[in-house]
Amino acid sequence: MAKGHLDDYEAVRTVVATLESFKPEDQERIIRWAREKLGLSAAPAVAGAGAEGVVERITAEVGTPLAPTKGSDIRTFIANKRPQTDSQFAAAVAYYYRFEAPEPQRRETITSDDLQDACRQTGRERFTKPAQTLVNAHNQGYLDKGAGRGAYAINTVGENLVAMALPEGPTGGSTVNARCRRARPKPKGGKKGRR
Repeated sequence: MAKGHLDDYEAVRTVVATLESFKPEDQERIIRWAREKLGLSAAPAVAGAGAEGVVERITAEVGTPLAPTKGSDIRTFIANKRPQTDSQFAAAVAYYYRFEAPEPQRRETITSDDLQDACRQTGRERFTKPAQTLVNAHNQGYLDKGAGRGAYAINTVGENLVAMALPEGPTGGSTVNARCRRARPKPKGGKKGRR
């Protein structure tokens, strides 16, 4: 690279210029993925009034205010995502509690109790075996096992499913329904049927 090392403000300007054409929720997801790719922990908490001055200086320098994160209720979130299977529902619930819930309700992992409570809040029929639903979502690659017994955390595959593949509202399009359709049965005996 002919240019020398970027200073902090140049780096912020580069990141903002790259992300400004994305929606705020997409910006959050991209930044989160970049943090994971770089091996950084979750976003550090801003402490003290001195930090606010830094944020204001960066905002003034870059010219883009930092948008506050806002949580929605789980009923609206699930209605917008419209998960088609129990495993997709479990992934959507885990995603909601990790990234979309109001700050006091956020958590890294969910349990079968959280899944049943989400069913109650969204008007979905409760699971007979919610723990098995979480295991199934784990086996499909949407969730990772958490630290506690019966706890599961959404992983990047599950995040991609919820953020990218599940529809956003009544007019949102998705290929999920097409993937869930049953294939036509193959003729028995392994040979093609007569034409």
